[in-house]
Amino acid sequence: MPCASVPLQLPSPPCPRLSSPIVTPASVSLTNTSASSSGPLTGDVVKWTSCINRLARRGCLADASAEFFAMLNSSTSPNHVTILTLLSACADFPSSPHSFPLGVGLHALALKLSFFSSDQAALLLGTSLIGFYSNTGFPYIARQLFDRMSQRNSVTYSTMITGYMKNAGISQALDLFHSMPERNLVSWTAIIDGCVKNGLADEALELFGKMQDEGVDPDYVAAISAASACADLGALGHGMWLHHFAFKRGMIANVRFCNSLIDMYSRCGRVDFARQVFDEMSIRTLVSWNCMIVGLANNGCSSEALVHFSELCRSELKPDCISFTGALAACSHAGLVGDGLRLYQSMQIDYGIKPSIEHYGCLVDLLGRAGLLEEALSLVESMPMKPNEVVLGSLLSACRVHGYVSLAERLMAVLVRVEPKTDSNYVLLSNIYAAIGWWDRVGKVRGLMRSKGVKRRPGFSSVEVGCSVHHFMAGDGSHPMADQIHALLALLHVDMELHGYKPSEGAAGESD
Repeated sequence: MPCASVPLQLPSPPCPRLSSPIVTPASVSLTNTSASSSGPLTGDVVKWTSCINRLARRGCLADASAEFFAMLNSSTSPNHVTILTLLSACADFPSSPHSFPLGVGLHALALKLSFFSSDQAALLLGTSLIGFYSNTGFPYIARQLFDRMSQRNSVTYSTMITGYMKNAGISQALDLFHSMPERNLVSWTAIIDGCVKNGLADEALELFGKMQDEGVDPDYVAAISAASACADLGALGHGMWLHHFAFKRGMIANVRFCNSLIDMYSRCGRVDFARQVFDEMSIRTLVSWNCMIVGLANNGCSSEALVHFSELCRSELKPDCISFTGALAACSHAGLVGDGLRLYQSMQIDYGIKPSIEHYGCLVDLLGRAGLLEEALSLVESMPMKPNEVVLGSLLSACRVHGYVSLAERLMAVLVRVEPKTDSNYVLLSNIYAAIGWWDRVGKVRGLMRSKGVKRRPGFSSVEVGCSVHHFMAGDGSHPMADQIHALLALLHVDMELHGYKPSEGAAGESD
């Protein structure tokens, strides 16, 4: 039976995750609340709620729950603000094992104490519950609540839209957005941000334009989402227009928006524009430095990235795990093995940062690019966590570059178990075999792909011309100017051959 059929008087649904009993101290692994509570000894509900709020905001749900149960055991009854405080924490920390059972219990308690009889409290509680159920993976229960609310405001709509987007309910979110009686800045920002986070960058920019057509002036939050969409598309023209738009509206003073501009320009390949924004910032946060370091590293400006990293280390800010990821990537791209290994050691010894899978990935890439494949393999084998397909794929790519066939075959055996549906790994191994003329093994790899149901995803690229982004897919001739494009490519190919270019005959990954 689907979970959507669950009545709102939770809990007692057929879905296993919803079958927790109404929250008690034992159900959230609490100890004796009267012994552990440090709450006020008076009966002031404001003081109790303030104590609970301090714990809840830090994500200490077990301690906040203990305080709440101590309050229930005292002579003070909670009000709807107390319930809202805890519900917000449950929504903000959905991965906590206490979040879902506590939130369901609070829902039941609010019903029991008749908090929904007041229109204002019902609106606030209903909106908060929509956010809670959405964040914990139950948007259909959130929608049941939404449909039963007698009053809704723009925040209620926006919370439901955001909830759908967080759970990949894109069509439901768009339908709800278009059905709104009145759309304001909050609702427009919610739908634009949701589109960006679900990979619908084109739609996000279109909505950003419609927002202004309807007379709603974007704020810096909406502009940040639009900048992310430009970065995803590589739409430099749109991004530059957005920069000018923000400048006229005084958003350039906002550090968060400037950080988004640095990221956007870097991802569009104009790291010089990103550096200009960075240099003109009067206040820089750690995020500003990280965006600049990572942007420089990803655009091949390794020495500048390392200079900025050194400047960060000398500033009052301390580099974090992202800073070191950018610095290690810069070392990898520049082939600075010694510097990269020293940074890796410094990260742990001087800054106490425990290496993550991203740091190991950079280090494996660094060693692999330098041809130190045995050292890279030893690092992978010594990792405290299971290597993912990115780490192993990086090593496999290095095997192709340096012709390590036997190691590539060993890695591929692991990758088939770790990520059996990733087509790029099969193509890499196939190209390695093709490069040395082992065509029988090329056929075996393609046969393995067919047997496992793996299909090559066609590669695509995009280019921006006159603020319009054109997408091209391998083997696709649907573009309206396809004939002219192919004619120009043929001309370029002839010109390249006249200058001595010879295409590689060892690639087996081309489109069939």
